[in-house]
Amino acid sequence: MSSITARSYEPSEPLTLAFIGLGVMGYPMAGHLARAGHRVCVYNRTASRAQAWVAEFGGSAAATPREAAAGAQLVLSCVGNDDDVRAVLLGEQGAMAAAAPGAVLVDHTTASAELARQLSAQAAERGLGFVDAPVSGGQVGAVNGQLTIMCGGQAAHFERARTVLQSYARAVTLLGEAGAGQLCKMVNQICIAGLLQGLSEAVAFGQRAGLPMEQVLGVIGKGAAQSWQLDQRGPTMVEDRFDFGFAVDWMRKDLGLVMEEARRNGARLPVTALVDQFYAAVQAQGGGRLDTSSLVKLLR
Repeated sequence: MSSITARSYEPSEPLTLAFIGLGVMGYPMAGHLARAGHRVCVYNRTASRAQAWVAEFGGSAAATPREAAAGAQLVLSCVGNDDDVRAVLLGEQGAMAAAAPGAVLVDHTTASAELARQLSAQAAERGLGFVDAPVSGGQVGAVNGQLTIMCGGQAAHFERARTVLQSYARAVTLLGEAGAGQLCKMVNQICIAGLLQGLSEAVAFGQRAGLPMEQVLGVIGKGAAQSWQLDQRGPTMVEDRFDFGFAVDWMRKDLGLVMEEARRNGARLPVTALVDQFYAAVQAQGGGRLDTSSLVKLLR
């Protein structure tokens, strides 16, 4: 069985692509590119993962990011954090070292806006384009090809990448210069953190009050309280089920980026800072790999 959901793809000229990072997001994203008819060479730190991808989708696997990027018109990456991005894009074996002049690098990693600006400048020095393009929608969105992609960079570079990105997205939007995509993702994570804390308190309160919470969620989900988090995570919170989804460890990484940027730009984020500490408490209880909706466990 394929690890991606079948979908229709916009007709486009087949391109030579590199995809670096085959985690829970990157693996299906690269799969959609192959299914859309592009020539895809992949790289993953654990080589067996890359070989499994080739066995499923075709294409080829490379031993280094540099080897994967050689001859690619677009180089896409989806790794863990700022240091991981530097490791796969920079240095002697990094993708920038082999990318042909005129190629565009697209980084889907949720990373710092400052790193995006630095990479854009370094890419320009080499005659390359760069787009920071973090995503929202989680593993389900990647598998179904329904991610929301928030982009920063030059319009010409964005347009060269846009049709390719639509292979696994429902929305691809340019929001400004390099770093704007990462800043938008920070806004996204601020919203999610606050929503999940409010939903956790509501569920815990309703359970303490003895209400039939499955029914309550169905009722309030038809009114002003409705949200994706309520619809998708409310029922699993009631069931005390958290072994799926976006891990607390990753949310803390993202909120760390948010708080660092807030210190830089002077934004006041009292609720976000508080929720970040609640997530730290979940980690301290051994819940780092639980879904972010596990905030409710602190209230029981």
